[in-house]
Amino acid sequence: MNAADRATAPKTRTAANGAGAAAILSAGIGSFALAVLTLVADRSAAMKSLLVFYQPTGALSGVTTGAIVIWLLSWAILEWRWGKKTVEAGRISMVAMLLLGLSLLLTFPPIGDWL
Repeated sequence: MNAADRATAPKTRTAANGAGAAAILSAGIGSFALAVLTLVADRSAAMKSLLVFYQPTGALSGVTTGAIVIWLLSWAILEWRWGKKTVEAGRISMVAMLLLGLSLLLTFPPIGDWL
């Protein structure tokens, strides 16, 4: 391509996708945190009592609150790091889907009871 062609050729830009990737990955992290906290609360009496934030709901209140805090913190950190950058969305989506799949498996009774 010569200089004249380069001057008239449209300039292509890639849009920053870091904010979206941060949201997708943090959703996977938050769901995995929910599954892990659920298993920990079921397995340990000490953790179960530690996770009781509201007596009528029991440990579920701490499990869900903890998972939401982890989700929001991971989203804030990833947004801060990737917000205006272009990242590999395909790889990040695959990791998020893997975390979501593991979360589903860990909370599935036959597998969760087996662990």
